[in-house]
Amino acid sequence: MTAHPSHAPRALPVRLVQLLILGAALGLWEAGARAGYLSAFLFGSPSGAWAAAWHLAQSGELWEHAGYTLWASIVGFVAGTLLGTLPGLLLWYSPYVARVIEPFLVAINSVPKIAFAPLVILWFGTGLVSKIALSISLTAIVALLAAFQAAKDTDPDLQKMLVSLGAGKWQVFSKVVVPSALPYVIGTFRINIGFALVGTVVGEFISSSYGIGHIIFVASSLYDLNTVWVGIFALMALGFVLYAGVELAERTLLRWKDQTYAPHFTL
Repeated sequence: MTAHPSHAPRALPVRLVQLLILGAALGLWEAGARAGYLSAFLFGSPSGAWAAAWHLAQSGELWEHAGYTLWASIVGFVAGTLLGTLPGLLLWYSPYVARVIEPFLVAINSVPKIAFAPLVILWFGTGLVSKIALSISLTAIVALLAAFQAAKDTDPDLQKMLVSLGAGKWQVFSKVVVPSALPYVIGTFRINIGFALVGTVVGEFISSSYGIGHIIFVASSLYDLNTVWVGIFALMALGFVLYAGVELAERTLLRWKDQTYAPHFTL
């Protein structure tokens, strides 16, 4: 039964609720550290993290390291996604080739990619290239498997209909398979954002003089928990930046798709 609109309570704006939750969490953390319920040495504190962030920002170190990590992650994300998505879609062309290589893809995907990190560092050195290579290694296989599965799941009846109308294989691929798989491919982008950052940061942990991972590694070795938190929050901010880029790509490539997150219900 639909209630009269005037009787329905107005919900707080989403952003306001999010800010209230964040403020409450930080407030409890700060109060616990000041009261001694939480060890500031082991857990840090919001005020200490803010002071450390302010110092790094004023010196320019934070922006330099964040830019290094962001650039490596973006290049690794884009390259890995393209290198995985295009072959994954093209495997639709040959079911025979797909059956041959599928066990190898599954085997590679089952191995934690972080295990390849020492090899990548040895092959590509300790510079930016090795961080990009690690990001690619984490994102490419995920994109390939997702694109291949999405292509396989394309509506067979729709494909048969186009073939009966005289369409060739390329026409079926470009007009049916790719548009059908595109939403799933874009969905994989959101997953690969995290993988791209993981690859970059792991490379910075192992061997690097720059990057947010380097800041966290050095600060943790010195038991500087406040600076560690600065690095963690900086990675969260970079994740938001990359996520916004993916949402922009989704709105651009999927203009035809309904962008409504969920239906609105009236009680």
